[in-house]
Order: sequence, then C-alpha cells, then structure tokens
Amino acid sequence: YGGDLLEWLNRYTFPTEAKFADSDHARQIARELFEELPRSGTTSALIFSTIHTDATNIFFEEAERAGIRAIIGKTLMDRNAPANLQEPVAAAIEGSRELIRRWHGRDLLAYAISPRFAPTCSDELLAAAGELRAEHPDVYVHTHVSENVVEVQWVRELFPSERDYVSVYERFGLLGRRTVLAHGVHLSDDELRLLHTTGSRISHCPNSNLFLGSGLFPLRRVMAAGVPVGLGSDIGAGTTPCMFNAMADAYKVQQVQGLSLSPFELWYLGTLGGAKTLSLDDVTGSLEPGKDADFLILDLEATSLLARRTKGAESIHDLLAGIIFMGDDRAVSAAYVRGRNVLAG
Repeated sequence: YGGDLLEWLNRYTFPTEAKFADSDHARQIARELFEELPRSGTTSALIFSTIHTDATNIFFEEAERAGIRAIIGKTLMDRNAPANLQEPVAAAIEGSRELIRRWHGRDLLAYAISPRFAPTCSDELLAAAGELRAEHPDVYVHTHVSENVVEVQWVRELFPSERDYVSVYERFGLLGRRTVLAHGVHLSDDELRLLHTTGSRISHCPNSNLFLGSGLFPLRRVMAAGVPVGLGSDIGAGTTPCMFNAMADAYKVQQVQGLSLSPFELWYLGTLGGAKTLSLDDVTGSLEPGKDADFLILDLEATSLLARRTKGAESIHDLLAGIIFMGDDRAVSAAYVRGRNVLAG
C-alpha cells in the first residue's frame, strides 16, 4: 500500500520477485496461484514470471498440472532494477529461447517474450527480444505501457529519439497481433493509431490502476481507435484475481468518465473480449460449436446477498449485473477448461 507505480515497484515488488530465486518458494506460490485462478473465475491467463528461468519452468509445470490455459513469460530486465533482478542480455535471451522450445504450443500452454517495460530494458535487450520474436513469430509479447504519467515522462528521457512510448516497442519489432500491453492509461492518439495499425492489444486492469492511483483508462477512446481490449486483474498491484471484481471496477472507472457500460459489455470484456485480446477467440471465450468447453458453473445462492439480488432479476441484463456486482469466488462452484473441471483436482 502507499506510493505510485515506481515507488511501489522499489518498495514491494522487486523484493518480492527476488524471492523466486528459491525454487521451493516458486513452487509453493505457483501452486497456490493456479489453485486460486479458477476458483476466482479465470480459466485462461497471461502471466509475468520473474527473471528466473527455473521459476518460470516451475510456473509452466504447475499450470500444466492444474489444467489451466496459460501464457507465461520470463521477465526481461537489465537496468533500473536491483542488481539481483538484472540479467545479462545473452543469458536472458537464451533462457527465454529454452523456455520457448520446451513449453510453447505444448497442450494448453504458450510462451510470451516479456520485457517488463521499456525503462528496465536497455536498447540491446529490447533489440534482442525483437530478434527472438522474429525467430518465433507465433509466440506472444507481453509488456507494460503508459500506466503512470511519471513513467511516461521517464520513457521520454530514456528514449529521447523516439516519438512516444509505443514507438519504442515498434522500433524493436515488439508490436503485433500477439502483443498484449498492460494498462495503456495515458496513450496519445498517435499511439492508438500505431497500436491499431500493428494489431496490438491492451489489457485493461482497473483494480490495479485504482490501487496505485495511475489514472482512469479511456475505454471509449481506445475502442473507437480499433484497439482490442480485454480485462486483466494485474494481481501484482491489483488486490484480487477475481474477474467479477475486474468487471465491477471497469464499470466504476468508466462511470466516473461519463460512460455507463451495460452488463453485456462488461461480460464481453471479461470473456470473449479477453479471448480476442489473447488471440484465443477461435478456441475459447464463448460457447459456440467447435470451441473448447471452457466455462464456469455459478451458484447464484452462494451468499444470501447474491441470492436476494439475482432472484429478483427481471431480465438477463439485470441478472448479469447482479452477478458482476455481488459475485465473488464463493459463486464459482466449477471451472471447466477443455471439458475438465479444474476445481475438482
């Protein structure tokens, strides 16, 4: 708690990530994570690991054991971070390459080349990440962009020759249809046009943005620019992995900007919108013939308040609103991924 994005990284996040050098710790946290995600209503997840190759292998192993559809990447950093969380470019790229060979395309798993964000990556590291992406064009790219105004200014200072934040990623070949950028709270019109032109996508993480005071995501403007948007929890800075909470917070963030999202629009962002953002809408995100059987079974009497709210629903819109605003992990009685109830163990 306390502090904006950059203060929070140094005070909390970097010390927490350093613990993942311990494989036993990584195993414990990975196992807990992949138990918690489906319990909270998530069947597909795009995840940053840490810089540690061993820990990232463990995260893949635990995702596979849990039966979750997961896209995971080893975080790349070689500057503006504690020394124990920086890695030489050659080692970082070789570790990523080995992980791609082992895990990408293996059953429900995929790999994401994951520069943390431009400020913690040198030109050399970003260039190497772009070259790795060119070697493996079907892998994902996962990073952050324009989360905080101080961060945006910092990027201008670190990359003075670039037009804007998004252009940094374009320069190094990191934009494209399988690129997912978290946040995008403070994007210019030029940046939105570039994201649209390259087919890049944004993960809107309202709970995290509110918690860190990063700003209000301009959903109407981003979607009008033709940039696909899905919902994320960003449970590093977000306070819960629960997607009901993500939908509810997305509603509030737009409401104070004069845009009142319907329950259908919110449900779309949390389901098919997320699948499209991850380029997975051909296999998941909606219940259609030919897609995998990924779905939740919800108990609308899981709590007395939820039962009272949903029993009085006068329409499907009203029912969905009740679930979004009153639901939580207690409502998830089963979570199926490719026809298997992953909550059953």
